[in-house]
Amino acid sequence: MLYYYAYSGHKYGLDRVRRGVALIKALKAEGVEMRLLVNDFRAGLAAKELGVEGAVTVETLLDVDAVAERGNGVVLDTPEDTAIRLEQYADRFTPLFVVSDESESASGYGEILLKPFCEEEENCIETPLVDRDYSRIPEEKNREKEDRPLFIFGDADYNKEILKHREFFEDFDMDLLLGYYFFVKYESELSELFHQLYEPEEYSELLEKRSRVLSASLQSALEAKAAGADVAYIRRGEEPVPLLRQLERYDIKIIDGYNKEQLSKWLELPSGTQKGTRIPDNIYKAVLKKLNL
Repeated sequence: MLYYYAYSGHKYGLDRVRRGVALIKALKAEGVEMRLLVNDFRAGLAAKELGVEGAVTVETLLDVDAVAERGNGVVLDTPEDTAIRLEQYADRFTPLFVVSDESESASGYGEILLKPFCEEEENCIETPLVDRDYSRIPEEKNREKEDRPLFIFGDADYNKEILKHREFFEDFDMDLLLGYYFFVKYESELSELFHQLYEPEEYSELLEKRSRVLSASLQSALEAKAAGADVAYIRRGEEPVPLLRQLERYDIKIIDGYNKEQLSKWLELPSGTQKGTRIPDNIYKAVLKKLNL
């Protein structure tokens, strides 16, 4: 059995869960089963909406070995300090993969790193992990995409950042996809700033339909790009540089914070003017090779 541990929660959102879903679905298409491990029940429900059922809830990284057995393959995708378990897990799980958003990280115990850029490293596979379903949207659907801008902040807005930038959003006629972890009654406040609100369960359907997506989620930006949209990403300041370089590699426009002028210029461009740089899916073949399957 294989396991993908994806850290999730009301402060961190579901980007790691979405990455896990992408890998699990790709491996399943090759006849390989992988079980998703998450930190809360809601993340499991979201994964089911995205096409992966049977997620198991564990509290922290320290509990992975309560589910996975010696000899199982495990992927760790978490901001937690993996050093406290890495040597032990590398000895116990075969193979052990670690998702890292920093290109400077190196394999210390033979673990295989999944990261944005590999510099001829033996134990390294280049990401991103993006659900292949988005890149398989029929051409006729791409031609019929709706041009109204869709804003995806992410799955969590613990500090109500959207409201802190009320003046920014009031100037643009956009729709908003609500997040799975948005607070109760937050919807009524957000409805004053956006043309239309959509439920988080409509995520995949909206990516299929929209030609222009603004996102503050790195994973959603990549998935919208894979789905054929023109995409801009709001840089919030805490992102690892390799992930921003990765967005640029796939011709995703980066907006410096809540910069009205930059966003206005991007919205003024005709839909379809961004390059159609394809997001590769050879990462899944590389993972299969490491699994010796």
